[in-house]
Amino acid sequence: MADLLSKFRTTLNKGLGGDSWLTKDISTLFSGAALSADALEELETRLLMADAGLEATQWLIDKVRADVDGGRIKTEKQLRDALRKALLELLQPIAKPLKIPAFVRPYILFVVGVNGVGKTTTIGKLAQRFKNDKLSVLLAAGDTFRAAAVQQLTTWAERTGTPILSQGEGADSASVIFDAVQSAKARGIDMVIADTAGRLHTQSHLMEELRKIKRVIQKHDAFAPHEVLLVVDATTGQNALNQAIQFHEAIGLTGIAVTKLDGTAKGGILLAIARRMALPIRYVGLGEAVDDLEVFDAGLYVESLIGGTGA
Repeated sequence: MADLLSKFRTTLNKGLGGDSWLTKDISTLFSGAALSADALEELETRLLMADAGLEATQWLIDKVRADVDGGRIKTEKQLRDALRKALLELLQPIAKPLKIPAFVRPYILFVVGVNGVGKTTTIGKLAQRFKNDKLSVLLAAGDTFRAAAVQQLTTWAERTGTPILSQGEGADSASVIFDAVQSAKARGIDMVIADTAGRLHTQSHLMEELRKIKRVIQKHDAFAPHEVLLVVDATTGQNALNQAIQFHEAIGLTGIAVTKLDGTAKGGILLAIARRMALPIRYVGLGEAVDDLEVFDAGLYVESLIGGTGA
């Protein structure tokens, strides 16, 4: 746990002298024994600049303002404690690890998202995680539209020692994933992780293709897919939130993986997603290695932002 907290802190506090974007120079927000007049405005600016979004920012500032007005924030520690409490209230309800029930076989996991967010890499990391948990995995190369997509997924399959079913570029995505599920059933494989073509969330005809795949898979299992995981890139800020909204409306998301947190000193997009969507954040990407996809832990994330002991 200590190692994971260190990884979160290193990721979110990069280049900020040991403090996060939220708490850097937090002592300067005080004037004597009280918060300075523009302290809340400064916190609001920091949240907005870190992609926390208007809704989450306003909610958090209102929480802190209530403590200020009630005379409960007079020291730096009290401010950190108030921020910690508010952030945990926002994030803990959506920090829900993905659990694979033993009675669902094969468990079918769709991975969706636009091109360039790290979707294929996330699938490879997921395959490794589940194999480490002693689950057998079959990859379905359903992204048949993008050049080299099948090859990239095949590379990850080889790297993780995971079988893959593919039909080559231009094949029908629904057919590929249907065959993968059928194969998994016949071979007694625990789960299928299905790649899907990266698409812009504004392309309605491609979103319809996702709905078609879902309908086809439900011929195997009326409750499938059992997880629809959206991959978003933390460095894209509010675009990530827009993608989540559109994909959720189109196909019904059940979870989100946020990649490339190691590529931004912000990370506030998790707050925006939590406030607007209330969808589970399953995983966060904290690096390029195969084991750098971590289960999202709200406590560790908040502690990495706030610092201090909370005592």
